[in-house]
Amino acid sequence: MNNDVIIQKTKAFVKQALKNAEGGHDWFHVQRVFNNALLISKSENVDVFIVSLGALLHDIADSKFHDGDETVGPNVAREFLFNLNVDSLTIEHVVNIIKNISFKGGNEVQNFKSPELDIIQDADRLDAIGAIGIARCFNYGGFKNRKLFDPSVSPNLKMNKEEYKASTAPTINHFYEKLLLLKDRMNTASGRKIALERHKYMEQFLEQFYAEWDGEK
Repeated sequence: MNNDVIIQKTKAFVKQALKNAEGGHDWFHVQRVFNNALLISKSENVDVFIVSLGALLHDIADSKFHDGDETVGPNVAREFLFNLNVDSLTIEHVVNIIKNISFKGGNEVQNFKSPELDIIQDADRLDAIGAIGIARCFNYGGFKNRKLFDPSVSPNLKMNKEEYKASTAPTINHFYEKLLLLKDRMNTASGRKIALERHKYMEQFLEQFYAEWDGEK
């Protein structure tokens, strides 16, 4: 089975698996990450096949929708790729990408690094900021029935992974606890360039949000 066929089968598999997913972590999110990853790859020396598979499978079973279990996604991806007779080195690389792509509060040590992971991580983070990032943030907040904003609840920038995963803070806090931090955590020059514009858009949104909250506009 050639690589193009494997990619097409992976797309079909992910589409089916995520057909009922929360709107911020559905097939369209994966598609955007896939497209961004391919765009960034044009400026990097990487294995595009691994980038493609990693991007497509990075959210196949996000732990936040599986009671915090971080083993589900890697296991699903490994079994799927094994059944397509993908070589073992590629499978392990993709599995390591899935295990290490998540932000997890931003204070965790990343145990695996590769240029392919760098690209997919940038592509995933780009989808978390800017206009789409804002939409995804509030969509997930609504999914979890969180407040939009509570001035009495301050953002917590020192959360460990477990605290981050268990947080029930208002949605606006997530901007400070993750989204506004991503601009300076991009891995590639292309990612940094795109992130800068999206970061500015979020800052403008927050300025408008607080003005409307306080009845100033």
